[in-house]
Amino acid sequence: MPNEYATPDGAGSGESAEKERIRIVLADDHEVVRSGLRLLLERESDFEVVAKASDIESARRYVRGHHPRVLVLDLHMPGGSSLEAIPTIREESPDTQIVVLTMQREPAFAREALGAGALGYVLKEAANSELVEAVRRAAVGESYLTQAGRPHGLRAAPRPAGRSFRARGRGAAADRTRTHQRRDRRTAVPVGADRSRPIARISSRSSGAPPAPSSSATRSSAD
Repeated sequence: MPNEYATPDGAGSGESAEKERIRIVLADDHEVVRSGLRLLLERESDFEVVAKASDIESARRYVRGHHPRVLVLDLHMPGGSSLEAIPTIREESPDTQIVVLTMQREPAFAREALGAGALGYVLKEAANSELVEAVRRAAVGESYLTQAGRPHGLRAAPRPAGRSFRARGRGAAADRTRTHQRRDRRTAVPVGADRSRPIARISSRSSGAPPAPSSSATRSSAD
């Protein structure tokens, strides 16, 4: 049975070859998934899985110990939130790029993961056909967004320069708060308005849309 934590190769003639290989840490809470992913990735002659983690804390520890080129990270892991761990891992090991592997199709999860600092987002159902390419792209600093069931208009945006991943996360949260505040203002009932009237009609009047004709006005015009 392969060790969960592989020991880095020693120095010597193999050291230069080691630098050319793409070293990978796998993080998933299911052993059968970890083993399958290792077999898939190590079919590539230049890929080497150096460690396999079953929770967030061990993933962080293995990344700090091995400094892999790529971390393949399950979105839902024991021991904490993977989304919250992404900026921390990137700060602890800036040279390690992260590819998220998940069953979540919702665009919101992909946006959160990429916004937190991940470079790749791959659905597990497409791992056989997409994960190798996602890892290769991440290893050279390029983004990859799953093609399987890809939501319309969702794409990986380039990372803005000059902002830490934590700062970007706070900025994204602030943007969401402002969006909710704008929605609340649009649907709020004006002071002094008749609260028994439908909110939708009040909202349309306050936004500049013409008011719907009253029933009395309709009867007068018909007469």
